[in-house]
Amino acid sequence: MAITVNVLCYKSKTLGNGEHPLMICVCMDGKRKYKSLGVSVRAEHWNFEKNIPKSNCPNKEYINILIANKKKEYETEIVKLKSEDKLFTANTLNEQVSNSVKPKTVEEAFNEYLRLLQEENRRGYMLSVKQVYNSLIKYNKHLNIHFTDIDVAWLKKYETWLRNNGLAENTIGIRFRTLRTIYNYAIQEDMVKAEHYPFKKYKVSKLNQETAKRALSKEDINRVLQYQTDNRFMRLPIDLFAFTYYMGGINFVDIANLTQKNIIDNRLVYKRSKTGKLIKLPLVPQAVELIKKYHSKNNPYLFPIFSNRHTTEQEKANRLHKVITKVNKRLKQIGEELGISIPITTYVARHSQATIMKKAGISTAIIGQIMGHSSERVTQVYLDSFDNEQISNAMKNLL
Repeated sequence: MAITVNVLCYKSKTLGNGEHPLMICVCMDGKRKYKSLGVSVRAEHWNFEKNIPKSNCPNKEYINILIANKKKEYETEIVKLKSEDKLFTANTLNEQVSNSVKPKTVEEAFNEYLRLLQEENRRGYMLSVKQVYNSLIKYNKHLNIHFTDIDVAWLKKYETWLRNNGLAENTIGIRFRTLRTIYNYAIQEDMVKAEHYPFKKYKVSKLNQETAKRALSKEDINRVLQYQTDNRFMRLPIDLFAFTYYMGGINFVDIANLTQKNIIDNRLVYKRSKTGKLIKLPLVPQAVELIKKYHSKNNPYLFPIFSNRHTTEQEKANRLHKVITKVNKRLKQIGEELGISIPITTYVARHSQATIMKKAGISTAIIGQIMGHSSERVTQVYLDSFDNEQISNAMKNLL
């Protein structure tokens, strides 16, 4: 049976913007079936003899890619149906292709995924995905490409470009893991067929690098905590580092959101923002003193990170990013002044307290309870069995 697939400018139909829709035309046994390609052009921008956009056509490159990809989808489906010896018509072929994929550009996929993250209030991860998006824009100039364009050769060139720009191995790994996540999302949403997946051959795992040591010894922790300065801009980073260390490695974003309501019966009670797990920790005297030092009647928050002025989630996200950047920059300066080889950040305080408790013989399960981990399934089965006394005794190893 004779079958042809072409893209035509449907001049007999004019849209409200004066353009004509581009249509897939499947001709089979003398019968024609049309299906919209989802884009339109003006008649003066279309070469009707060759059925291609003219050189002066806006988005010419994008339209050509769209046409090539759509024709390839039809041709692939035709070969598949013939190889399986299945009967089909022009109409059922259209339906088969329509149901198999809903092609979208990489740009559209990123935007969709970012919107989902925003709706889920996953602002931290959203910023990370946005970084990868911006990186890809710099590399490829635009993302009006389809996922079928991202093959192994394309990925290798991107890797080389990242290395030439001086990115660390772990950062390159993050870029590729995020891009792989977006590609998996595109497959899940039927934007591209799984058979085009390039990460079966291009192994992201080769970009993994063992994370550098980030835990300080108890001696170095004390050197940081005892650092003397009259500069309040340097004092706050040290005190936030100290509060993180004393209070079970509490995350910076969770510190920022603490209010008086989180103090119940001399314990700090809060839900970890990342996992939603409820944390209940004894307020050690050093932590109480830090709260007294910074808590003001004019501010509902325990520490001067947020204030009444930060009312929207975006305002809070911007403020959080600004403060943690400055805090970590100043902590690194202090570490260098003290001759500590590990770059100091608030995360180092979190990592250090867990390591110190582990060295003191505290079980991984109790440490997981204190830190609010949710990924250790075995630990989570019996975490609730640890009473306040066990957790209090464990945290005494930090003092």
